Amino acid sequence: MQKFEGKVALVTGASSGIGLATAHLLVAHGAHVFITGRHQANLDEAVRQIGRNVTGIQGDIGNIDDLERLFQIITAEKGHLDMVFANAAVQASASLGAITIEQYNRIFDVNVRGTLLTVQGALPLLSDGATVLLMASVAASKGNPSRSIYGASKAAIRSFARSWANDLKSRAIRVNALSPGPTDTAAFNSPGVPSEQTAQIKQRIASSIPLGRLARSEEIAKAALFLLSDDSSFITGSEMFVDGGFTQL
Repeated sequence: MQKFEGKVALVTGASSGIGLATAHLLVAHGAHVFITGRHQANLDEAVRQIGRNVTGIQGDIGNIDDLERLFQIITAEKGHLDMVFANAAVQASASLGAITIEQYNRIFDVNVRGTLLTVQGALPLLSDGATVLLMASVAASKGNPSRSIYGASKAAIRSFARSWANDLKSRAIRVNALSPGPTDTAAFNSPGVPSEQTAQIKQRIASSIPLGRLARSEEIAKAALFLLSDDSSFITGSEMFVDGGFTQL
C-alpha cells in the first residue's frame, strides 16, 4: 500500500519549484493533491506534468476571495483534507531606509496573513490526526542584508508552527515548519537579468554553503514528504532545516 493512499492534500504555490516537486511526490505515493498558483498557464503546465490525481486552482493566497473559492472547491470535490502544505510566498529585497510600504504590505499580506488564512480556512476540512506544514526559511535565522522584511515574515511563520501545534494538539493535528536553504528554483531568474549574472549569483551563494551547492527542489520536497507523513509521527512544533549546513556550521 502506498504511503498516502486515499489521502487528500493541499499544496499552495505549487505551479513550480518546491511546491510542484512536493505535489509530484505526494501523488506518486497515492494522494490526491489540490495545488494553487497565481498564473493559470503555469498552473496548467504543473497539472500536465503531474498527470493524475491533481486539481489545479488558480489564485493568490493574499486574496481572501481566492482562498474562499479554493476551499469551496475542495469541499465540493473531496469534502476533507488530510494534509496542508502552506508553501506559497513572495520575496522582496530592500535595505533599511529603502523599504517601501508597498513591499512591506505585499510580503506580510501573502507570507503571513495568507498563510494564516490558508491554515485557518482549512481547519473545518482537516481530519483529526492531520498534518500541517508551513514553509519557513533560513532567512528567519540569518541576518542577510536587504532581506529584513522577508526574513521577518518567515520568523512569523516559525512562530505560527509553535503556537498552532499547541492550539491543535487536542485534535492530534501536527504542525511543523520547513526551512530550506538557498534552492535552485525559478526565483533566481529575475526578468531582465542576464543568464551570466544569474549564474554568478548562484555560484556566490553556493560558495557560502558547506556542501558547496544550492539545493534541488526535489531534496526539499523529500523533507516535506517526511514531515507530512506518519514517518514523523512524534514531531510537532518543530523546525527542520534542509540547508546544506548553511545555518548550522
